[in-house]
Amino acid sequence: MKSVLIVDDSRTSRRILKDILERAGYEVAGEAINGKEGVDSYERLHPDIVTMDITMPEMDGIEALKEIRKAHPEAVVIMVTAAGQKDKMMEAVKMGAAEFVSKPFVEETVIEALEHVANEH
Repeated sequence: MKSVLIVDDSRTSRRILKDILERAGYEVAGEAINGKEGVDSYERLHPDIVTMDITMPEMDGIEALKEIRKAHPEAVVIMVTAAGQKDKMMEAVKMGAAEFVSKPFVEETVIEALEHVANEH
C-alpha cells in the first residue's frame, strides 16, 4: 500500500483528498498545512507520494517541491493547482513535479494521477 503525504492549507481540501485516497486504497501518512511543514513532514515520514498545493502561506508548494527534491531527488510529488496557475505549473515541471491535479478535485482524475506515478516508481 502506497503512503501519501497531503500538503494543503485548506482543511476542506485535505479532507476531500484524504477521503479520495483512502477509498482508493492509499494510506494517508500525514497532513501538513504549509510548504515548510510539508518539507518537515516529508523528512519525518518518507511517504511514497506527496500531494502538494501550489498556493500556501509561509512557504508555497513550488518552494517546498524544490526543497524536497533537492534533498530527495527520488521524491514523487503531485502538484495541486487552481485555475490560472500556468506559470507556476511550468516552474513545477522544471523542478521535477511528477504529475498535476486541479481543484476542485475530480475523484477519477486524482486516482489516475496517483496510479500513474505509483506505477512508474
